[in-house]
Order: sequence, then C-alpha cells, then structure tokens
Amino acid sequence: MSRRGTCRPTALVLAVLTIAGLLTLAGPAASAEAAAASCPGRKVRTLTSDAGTVRVYRRGSRYVCAVLVPRKQAGKGTIRIRARGGRWVLNKKRPAGPVTVHAGRRAVRIKARAGGETFDSGWILR
Repeated sequence: MSRRGTCRPTALVLAVLTIAGLLTLAGPAASAEAAAASCPGRKVRTLTSDAGTVRVYRRGSRYVCAVLVPRKQAGKGTIRIRARGGRWVLNKKRPAGPVTVHAGRRAVRIKARAGGETFDSGWILR
C-alpha cells in the first residue's frame, strides 16, 4: 500500500516537470502570439511573404495596427505602417510591432523586413 502511494506523487511530479519543460521550449512562439494579441480590434488581413507573416487589425473605422511574425530562419524583423498622406510610423522599442496608425478612412501601406527579405503591401484597406 505504501509503495502504491509513493508511485503516484512521483508520476505527478514527473508529469508537471515535463509540461513545464515543453512550455519553456515554446517560449518564442508564444511571444510572437502575444505581440499579435496586443493589437486591439479585429483581424482584417493576413499578408504572407518570404520575410514572414504580417497580421493587420482594424479598431473601429479609424485605427489600423500591424504585427510582423517573422519566419524562424529570418530572425527578428522590422515593420512600419503609413496612412496615405501621413508619415511612416514604427515602434522603436519593439521593431516587429505592434505598430498602430490613425488612418481614418484612408488607405494604408505596410513595409516589413526580416532576414534580408523585404515586403511591401502597396495601398490597402480603404
């Protein structure tokens, strides 16, 4: 009876340590997902390129937010966004985003760079 009682807590501790180790290995992917979750609003576009994936969100009819999720081989990347007639906006603390711009009902343009690859969306989202 005592042998059976000691086996179960040992298995439980082993299972908890295994799950903790797996979550630690999944850290960088979770941080990319966390950055995407930091953009408020609804996702309106997903743009893919060799540099990675750019997720575009719109909050109401005024603000547009973009996040770059670079491919694993590309490493870190940068993203910038511009409303037509405005200036380029980038996030200096987090170069991959999120980057938010007040667009109103104007079109926006997104440029991203990761691992030597560049991406230009052209004018989108009127």
